[in-house]
Amino acid sequence: MTHRLGSWTPPDDAATALALRGVHAGYPGTPRVLDCVSVTIGIGRRTAILGANGSGKTTLLRVLSGAHEPTEGSVVSRGGALRHTRRGLTQHRQRVQLVTQDPDDQLFSADVRADIGYGPTNLGLPAAEVAVRVDEALAVLSLAHLADRPVHRLSFGQRKRVAVAGALAMHPEVLLLDEPTAGLDPAGVEEMLSAVAALEQHGTTVVLSTHDVDLAWRWAHEVALVVDGVVHQGSVEDALGDLALVEAARLRAPWSLDLLTRLGRDPADLGWPRTAAEVAAALAGQQAGATRSR
Repeated sequence: MTHRLGSWTPPDDAATALALRGVHAGYPGTPRVLDCVSVTIGIGRRTAILGANGSGKTTLLRVLSGAHEPTEGSVVSRGGALRHTRRGLTQHRQRVQLVTQDPDDQLFSADVRADIGYGPTNLGLPAAEVAVRVDEALAVLSLAHLADRPVHRLSFGQRKRVAVAGALAMHPEVLLLDEPTAGLDPAGVEEMLSAVAALEQHGTTVVLSTHDVDLAWRWAHEVALVVDGVVHQGSVEDALGDLALVEAARLRAPWSLDLLTRLGRDPADLGWPRTAAEVAAALAGQQAGATRSR
């Protein structure tokens, strides 16, 4: 099932990039990983799919991408339902690309340039167009200096960015990232988020799955919180500000909300601060206001 949180309402069809409608999905032995799920991804809106390991968030991404066919319900893109035929999947994957958690599942060419160009080449595009797309993806992901390097000589973080670049070269409308920051050090996380921001500037709607609530809190506009196959979708404030729901999802509250709650402050009254600087400024402003009112 899906529950809408707070006052959040899904965008209308014209503003929807991708959606699930009444989807049931599972696997042999675990037939109900997702239970009547409806999720809406707005064009240009940052959506984080958040949940504990094993909650169903990867299955949700795979259904959105067309990689896993639901037993009931539909995947909707551009107002039409995805048909799981060869033609239907080909058309869908030109609009929606999935990058898996482990880049080695998607990288297999000899060097970076060849790997990024693999998808566009398979579309039958002219060599000149493939070259343009590869150069564009290299630039957006800041990988130009690695273009001719063998893939096996890249660091883990570099391989993750190459996998994203390969998806970008397909010119997707929606890019689905499964745990894009998993296994990265703090510098690698910031590089990945910078790459995601660059993708958004090129008009791609980005959806990412994560169990990192602090990442979702500072990055997302909306959250689809997966709790044992049930999805709770709403604004990031409604989803992660509901501490009981976060606990039910076997996650912890974002550090800033936890801190403010322990201090007896209402995060909503302080404007839902995200960063340490915002928390400090909000507390200082509240203290100054209290001093003036005396």
